[in-house]
Amino acid sequence: MRTAPAPLPRLRLASAVYRFRESLFALPALIVVAGVVAAEVTAVLDRTVEDADSAPWTVDMQTNAATWLLSTVAGATITTAGVVFSLTVVSLQLASSQFSPRVMRSFIRDRFSQTVIGMLVATFVFCVLTLRHVGGDATSPAPSIAMTVSLVLTVATVMLIVAYLDRLAHRLQVGEVVRSISNEADLVIEAMTRAAEREVPAGPVRFDESADDVTVLAHADGWVSQAPTEYILHAIPPSTVVRLETRPGAYIRRGEVLMRIHPAPQDAERVRARLLATVTIGDARTMQQDFDFGLRQLVDIALRALSPAINDPTTAIEVVLRLGSLLRIVLVAPEQEVSVGGPDGRVLVRPWLLSPDEYIGHAFDEIRRTSAGQVHVTLALIRVLRMLVEHVRDAGRPEHVPALERQIRMVLETASDRTDIHPEDLALLEAVARSAVDPAEHRLD
Repeated sequence: MRTAPAPLPRLRLASAVYRFRESLFALPALIVVAGVVAAEVTAVLDRTVEDADSAPWTVDMQTNAATWLLSTVAGATITTAGVVFSLTVVSLQLASSQFSPRVMRSFIRDRFSQTVIGMLVATFVFCVLTLRHVGGDATSPAPSIAMTVSLVLTVATVMLIVAYLDRLAHRLQVGEVVRSISNEADLVIEAMTRAAEREVPAGPVRFDESADDVTVLAHADGWVSQAPTEYILHAIPPSTVVRLETRPGAYIRRGEVLMRIHPAPQDAERVRARLLATVTIGDARTMQQDFDFGLRQLVDIALRALSPAINDPTTAIEVVLRLGSLLRIVLVAPEQEVSVGGPDGRVLVRPWLLSPDEYIGHAFDEIRRTSAGQVHVTLALIRVLRMLVEHVRDAGRPEHVPALERQIRMVLETASDRTDIHPEDLALLEAVARSAVDPAEHRLD
């Protein structure tokens, strides 16, 4: 019998790590603290070492030169930090207006940008604190270890600034934004697959609402970001069924039913508190357990590209190709069971999980409707759908074929109803829809 882990510590740690990555303050603050510690440690080392010969590979300079150097570096780094902050804010504004407000999080959570900001402020703090230990005699020797560290920090910070500008220029390219979102969605799929492989199906479970049920109400308004199965099962007594009335990625309101428990446990309030602790409700939607949010971000980029204000069908085609790559994985991955069993007769029922067919609709419905007049985008959409049809058939998952062929049929019907599509273009669309070849840009004879 498998024993479930204690829920709260690991769950809270996972949430804290995710919030840490999403913060533009946390990592820079830690680096600044490291700068403060380094300044004090080097001061102690300099007091311990009596002469320069005892500390090899250090820089020797007089107090006046050291004061000038530290003052210059401190002023330059704090000024550059302001410039980097400005560039970061501008990149966030460009990402929001050009792509989608939902892709801003991929810029905020960029570790390299956070490191550069932290290094700039840490170098400033190190230099300012080191100035306290520089003597007043202009010709006396300056603390060699501290001066060496300050020079190393200065050179490292300059190189980081150059690398940051290069990285920022690349990250603002739409291909890089789409790739970053797709990579994160890949990680979510891998996590979903691992979780599905560990779960034990419980079979059909009848859950009738009755007076004997206990309801758990949501304690806050927001997006459900985590609802881990093993922790929920650990929180309920043996021989108990709990029904999750939401899913990761859904919005829930304070006072709405979050879960139902049957039969009613003896210590109902304690069980309620344990179950509430297993579900994380946040102010913003995240991809912790929500693959559909990755699709949402990619679709938003495609819709913005297809809008009359931007009119960039090539970006929409790139998004369609990325969506096809993600669905190639998720459509053949093990599906999450609606009913999951745990130790000692515990059962979790999750009726609101998204199905693969719903993922197909979320990925292509809005793009299909918006791209009806863009023949190139429509061609790419049909080719990707045909590729997915052949892929799921080869993988032994033919149950997904009707949903994919339905999308192809609706694309063709929408195109045939339009009067601004040339008959030869319409014939090409129909030929591609019937073809089972690789979806490459070529003419079908």
